[in-house]
Amino acid sequence: MKTELTELPLDQVRTLLAVVDEGTFDAAAAALHVTPSAVSQRVKALEQRTGRVLLVRTKPVRATESGEVVVRFARQLARLERDARAELGMSAAGEPTRVSIAVNADSLATWFLGALTRVPAEPALSFELRREDESRTASLLREGAVMAAVTSSPDAVAGCSVRALGRMRYVAAASPGFAERYLGGELGDALGRAPVMCFDRSDELQDGFVRGRLRRGSAGVVRHYVPTSEGFLSAVVAGLGWGMIPEVQAGPLLREGRLVSLAPSRPVDVPLYWQQWKLDSPALVVVTEAVAAAAGEVLRL
Repeated sequence: MKTELTELPLDQVRTLLAVVDEGTFDAAAAALHVTPSAVSQRVKALEQRTGRVLLVRTKPVRATESGEVVVRFARQLARLERDARAELGMSAAGEPTRVSIAVNADSLATWFLGALTRVPAEPALSFELRREDESRTASLLREGAVMAAVTSSPDAVAGCSVRALGRMRYVAAASPGFAERYLGGELGDALGRAPVMCFDRSDELQDGFVRGRLRRGSAGVVRHYVPTSEGFLSAVVAGLGWGMIPEVQAGPLLREGRLVSLAPSRPVDVPLYWQQWKLDSPALVVVTEAVAAAAGEVLRL
């Protein structure tokens, strides 16, 4: 950007953030207790100062790529201000520190909540979790919507640090009845015809398994979409389709005979990383330590 962020007027920066969060200039004005005209003037002044268009004037408004840089700066600034107030004893009594995190559904359903229970009770933290596919959580960091994320990308988002957490292992599995009905004969051909479970329309794990591991086409034409980790697992157990199940979820069900492994020697490992803002924030420090410790116990190296 043409102007150093530290030279940007803070009232204008905070106003831009309010517009993005509230969705409209009128709503931002109400939240800031100023007139819509004042909000519009501040945003225009900020755009003139940076020499960039920062907002797309739609309903709701959205930040441009340059606007996302300023929004991320605004959220980091607010985080530092809250941390400073807490250390100076200026926070309201009992007011928790909010920590926003993007995490994929399978981590959320298996190990991530356990990580948060490791965070010390003091100082009080309030967690705001955003569930998103591990391939897309980094975009929430880039937009400044979250402070940290579990992601599959090793490439650090601008202004963030990254550390490897480990690999989440997936196994191809189905119910015994489903396997008997659909998966007799050569597995590659059978998987191309059998109904398959998908998390959502961007879920390529099953297709990747068929193409990359069995060297055959793609998963079946009949696709069932269940956008929760627990629901996905229940659907596979019920015999609705086959799917890639996290090893930690599949293990007990395989031992009980409620699931069968379709290719025991061909698991799929998805690397996971922890990305967070480069801030000297006590809240982020303790959360990062807890997440890394829990991941080290559950994920594969």
